[in-house]
Amino acid sequence: MRTQRTRFAMSVAVCAVGALTLASCSGESSTDDPATTSVAGSSSSAQSSGAAADGLGAPVTGDALANAVTLDAVVEHLEELTSIAEANGGNRAAGTPGYDASVDYVSGLLRDAGFDVETPDFSFDSYDLRSNSLRAGDREVPSNAFPYSPAGTVTAPLVVAPTDDTPGCEATDYDGLPVTGAVVLVSRGSCPFAQKGIVAADLGAAAVVVANNEDGPLDAGTLGSKADARIPALGVSREDGAALAAGGGEVTVAVDSETTTTTSRNVIAQTTTGDTDNIVMAGAHLDSVPEGPGINDNGTGVAAVLESALRMGGAPQTTNAVRFGFWGAEELGLVGSTKYVEGLSDDDAAALALYLNFDMVGSNNPGYLVYDGDDSDQEGAPAGPAGSDAIERTFEERLAAKDADGTDFDGRSDYGPFIERGIPAGGVFSGADDIKTEEQAARWGGTANEAFDPNYHTPEDTLENVNRDALAVNSQAVAYGIGTYAESVTGPNGVPVGEQRTAARQSQ
Repeated sequence: MRTQRTRFAMSVAVCAVGALTLASCSGESSTDDPATTSVAGSSSSAQSSGAAADGLGAPVTGDALANAVTLDAVVEHLEELTSIAEANGGNRAAGTPGYDASVDYVSGLLRDAGFDVETPDFSFDSYDLRSNSLRAGDREVPSNAFPYSPAGTVTAPLVVAPTDDTPGCEATDYDGLPVTGAVVLVSRGSCPFAQKGIVAADLGAAAVVVANNEDGPLDAGTLGSKADARIPALGVSREDGAALAAGGGEVTVAVDSETTTTTSRNVIAQTTTGDTDNIVMAGAHLDSVPEGPGINDNGTGVAAVLESALRMGGAPQTTNAVRFGFWGAEELGLVGSTKYVEGLSDDDAAALALYLNFDMVGSNNPGYLVYDGDDSDQEGAPAGPAGSDAIERTFEERLAAKDADGTDFDGRSDYGPFIERGIPAGGVFSGADDIKTEEQAARWGGTANEAFDPNYHTPEDTLENVNRDALAVNSQAVAYGIGTYAESVTGPNGVPVGEQRTAARQSQ
């Protein structure tokens, strides 16, 4: 899952999409507790691919596919991803041999299982931050450079932008202030970090510092692309921002960084059977961060989706066609999925009934979370496109025994580009760097007041630190959602079809 926070970052450049223009989708639900469903059994990679060529041997349903996915088989995929990382410098990051080996592993199994498979490439800007610093007088202020921040050292007066409803988002926010040549301090909120930097740069600022609007450091964020990064840009905590504003005077901003253009690939696989006017799509990002092997983030999502595909087989008895996407460069800004969705024609996008996203499903201190498609939690982003509420219900019903919580569509994973295109989305999630509450720990176990995944984006994101119980429950939930919508995209938990779909997407 993308955090937008440290040494490598994000951007988008040119994409040779070559996207498959295929189709499939469907939906019904069950309240069976996946924790009580059998997760015994084993399946080697060779066994998985061979058996999956014949699929389930029966019509695909949510329950049938969920019951076919075993914990042992999912773990074997994670063992292979671990071996790939160990053989390639300890990671599977985009643009590295470890990522290429991951693509070969996933695409090879899917081809052997009878899927139509493509591995379209795309180019992107990767960001290498060597160091950054912020000094105010004789004090070193903790800071984080935003990905794509240009290199440079600036010593200049600090100018504080007023904190209003749109801080630093409009040129008028700086009326009467001596911005030219200054370092601008602005509060987080209301508009993207890149916009704050562009507005300040257009007014002649030499650098921008963004203060968090909540407690803690501002270590998640990006300028989005090399093209949008005009001046050095740092993030600081709310407390340090307040101290800087009170102190005034000169500050020194220093960033040592480099942006390079790299090529990576997605894996796109589709069944050869099913209705291609109602394509069900499921996806997971295949890359890790450079700091570690990425076995929970996002080996677990990949393994669950991959095993679901292999159990289904490339020519299943299913109502709707099913397409699988394994995304490159998610950790660098949702690049692979974004370029894929941008490359879809209007007709191709209209054929996608829905998109199911699975990013981290075996966190060490797990939560049981379902994307909040109807915005019933009233937090963060608004409701997803029409049908996202139904997808939420499907997973809530599957995880009824866990009493799952909603989690916001906060834009940090690959559902983002699909939602922007008006395609309903949903999925399950075991949590990243957010903190588990005492109430959640009482319901689900684990440790309150600690991150759902304390190993997130570190070298300790290993198979040993994956919670097997959560992985078992969520892997079968992944398969259940895919199988449910492969069988039908209509019904109580269905999504818009035909003219209703067209009208719903035109109204977005």
